[in-house]
Amino acid sequence: MEVNVGAIILSPGIEPFNPKVKEEYRYGKFANVVTSMDYERLLSSTGPYQGEILRASDKKHPHKIAWIQCVGSRQVSDPARGAGGNSYCSAVCCTYTQKQVILTKDHDADAECTIFHNDIRSYGKDFERYFQRTEALPGVRFIRSYTSIVREEPKSKNVTVRYATPDQGVKEEEFDMVVLSVGLNPPTGVKNIAEKFGIELNHHNFCKLDSDNPMKTSRPGIFVSGGLQGPVDIPESVFSASGAGSQVGQLLDYRRGNLSRERIYPAERDVSQEEPKIGVFVCHCGANIGRIVNVPSAVEYALTLPNVVYAQEQLFSCANNSAREITDKVKEKGLNRVVVAACSPRTLEPLFRDTLREAGINQYYYEMANIREHNSWVHAKEKEEATQKAYDIIRMSVARACRLKPLQEFDLPVNKAALVVGGGIAGMNCALSIANQGHEVHLAEKEAVLGGIARKIHSTLEGLDVQAYLLDLIEKVYRHRLIHVYHEAAITDAAGYIGNFVTTVKSDRGVTQIKHGAAVIATGAEVYRPVEYLYGEDDRVMTHLELEEQITKGEEKVIHAESVVMIQCVGCRNEDRNYCSRICCSESVKNALKLKEINPDTDVFVLFRDMRTYGFKEDDYREAANRGVRFIRYEPQDKPQVEPGESEDGRPVLKVTVTDYILGKKLELDADIIALAAAVIPSAGTKEIAGLFKVTLSPDGFFKEAHVKLRPVEFGTDGVYLCGLAHYPKFIQETINQAYGAAGRVLTLLSRDMVTASGSVCEVDEKKCMGCGACVSVCTYSALELRETKQGKKVTINPVLCKGDGLCNTKCPTGAIQLKHFTDEEVLSEIDVLIPEEEVTQAVDAA
Repeated sequence: MEVNVGAIILSPGIEPFNPKVKEEYRYGKFANVVTSMDYERLLSSTGPYQGEILRASDKKHPHKIAWIQCVGSRQVSDPARGAGGNSYCSAVCCTYTQKQVILTKDHDADAECTIFHNDIRSYGKDFERYFQRTEALPGVRFIRSYTSIVREEPKSKNVTVRYATPDQGVKEEEFDMVVLSVGLNPPTGVKNIAEKFGIELNHHNFCKLDSDNPMKTSRPGIFVSGGLQGPVDIPESVFSASGAGSQVGQLLDYRRGNLSRERIYPAERDVSQEEPKIGVFVCHCGANIGRIVNVPSAVEYALTLPNVVYAQEQLFSCANNSAREITDKVKEKGLNRVVVAACSPRTLEPLFRDTLREAGINQYYYEMANIREHNSWVHAKEKEEATQKAYDIIRMSVARACRLKPLQEFDLPVNKAALVVGGGIAGMNCALSIANQGHEVHLAEKEAVLGGIARKIHSTLEGLDVQAYLLDLIEKVYRHRLIHVYHEAAITDAAGYIGNFVTTVKSDRGVTQIKHGAAVIATGAEVYRPVEYLYGEDDRVMTHLELEEQITKGEEKVIHAESVVMIQCVGCRNEDRNYCSRICCSESVKNALKLKEINPDTDVFVLFRDMRTYGFKEDDYREAANRGVRFIRYEPQDKPQVEPGESEDGRPVLKVTVTDYILGKKLELDADIIALAAAVIPSAGTKEIAGLFKVTLSPDGFFKEAHVKLRPVEFGTDGVYLCGLAHYPKFIQETINQAYGAAGRVLTLLSRDMVTASGSVCEVDEKKCMGCGACVSVCTYSALELRETKQGKKVTINPVLCKGDGLCNTKCPTGAIQLKHFTDEEVLSEIDVLIPEEEVTQAVDAA
């Protein structure tokens, strides 16, 4: 079949490394050596043992488990030994191993888990805390050592692993199971894909990327996203997919909407005067629920409840065929309420509401009973009790369903303009992508010039001339007729709602009220100003960005230095900033390579905790080591010490004392220059911007996305998006990915004429309102307002601004405010059926 298209996105994904190609892993030879992908299946409720972790050899639960990191990654092939692994770091293995350890401990609290690793590369957002959480679990050991699998014990089939420790030397230890944390390979057939589509691959057989646009291939009109870019985690895959979509939109904008068709629902049947006729659908969720809860019994129980006229079980209620089945049963049985007993409504509630609309029933007659997160997942070892709890949850949901009222959503017009806050690489790329698709963009930058922190960066490890790229980008922004730039801008007020925002900006243009349908926060980040290691006291101590600047300028004291010492993790991975700044290790490697290129005789030392040169940057790390850059690991409780001194030949130097844990002794290094890998920190004004746009911050002060994996460029506040360093530290290529990703999400909003607002909003009974204003003070969204009436002050609600969080309900002393779809009557009905009246009476009497 031939199809004519205007653009193509390639996203064939990646595959796990096959350890069978390396004999030393014993995979396929020893029964209890499994890959991390095998182990993932063991953990899954739909796996071979329905979520139980059992050994293949004897079907017993392994109690002592070892994980071996970097299997198939960070390896240089040795032709004499046949096929080997990949030289790059697969980027995801450290964290997925920690996840597996946590889940293992959930299955067996007494399990002994050992992780053999080189560097722990917890570089992503919140990954450092995740690592610390794993490390703190009882019975968990992280051992920094290369390993070898020695033998399988003939009787027990246990596996013996040999490893080395600094204090005890080489040891051998027996484990019930060994998990190989395998890396990621390019997709099978990638060369065939490249040949068919006429695109180039890099030497790792991933797509060869444009250095200033990682979604572009070598062939115009063909874009790439996800794993074909290289080994990436889920958030990066998601926003690169959205970003590739945005670039396709730039090419095909003239065709937008020409092929789309409006979805037509059947006329809604008025059932408000009918007796409730409830259908209950109980989901197995594969084995997530069905393995713990007796689903057939729950169905039989549901049929005994008042107003339930139909009940059935489903394997996956969210599957297309199951959703259609719900719609068909509503029509066939004449149902006017539906309860789905399954998972959390957070993700799937819109789907199930849609099944009611397809059946001609108001979607707010749907109720979800969460018997997974609230039950089977937390009571996996208490099956009978979990089934009884499922009865309770279903009974409560049925009681609430009887009292549900039909609600109407309403359409809001969409202003087609966008506001982008921040004029760095992220903000400018996002603004250009939106403007290139025909939408007006207001770009507000707090400085007098565009560029952000990128003005201090001159090159990347991929070879991008950052300043040349930046000048070209800035020129495109200024030349674009749809982009309006505001310099020295400060946001003084932000009001409105999705599709209709009004933001007040004070700038070089004066005070301007900007009306826009969407907002993108791209305020960037800053570099921590160190207070340690004599920074600010001795001009020979500088940050890594200051070192790059001086290398670029050819400063004599730097390029002719005999010795340069770089100290990593300055100002982060500590109590004050409990996160990894992600980019610092690679920045130091880049500077080290530049110094070696200028003067090969310069001694360069990098003092590190974990070298986090993930992805293809591992090759640069290896190259630096091969060029004579010396990497010395230190521990956080034994940090390097710096003081002025003299070298043996009387030269004034900075004396750096550090413990080398490989040699087992302290070293004293003479440094002419010290470069500090200073942390990336949230920009000044982040809290203020968060308050104005009513978005949240992470514990580390960066902006918090709506969902770390599913919605990594969106906020919980509808119509507001984010990208770049404001979200979390990241490289330029990753920033560009996310900037286009945010633009893609903005375009899904701005390309519509209308957006739909929820019907679940608050309403006020003016007769009960006493005008105290308590509700107004707690409303985050400014949806409530006190107004003078003939009866005195009364609260009025703007339903467009209301997000239905219900906080005002809890503050109202007279019960004047009710949240539609969560009224007192609906909520209390659940409590009443959970605890029968006679039990309450007996408890009161006993008291």
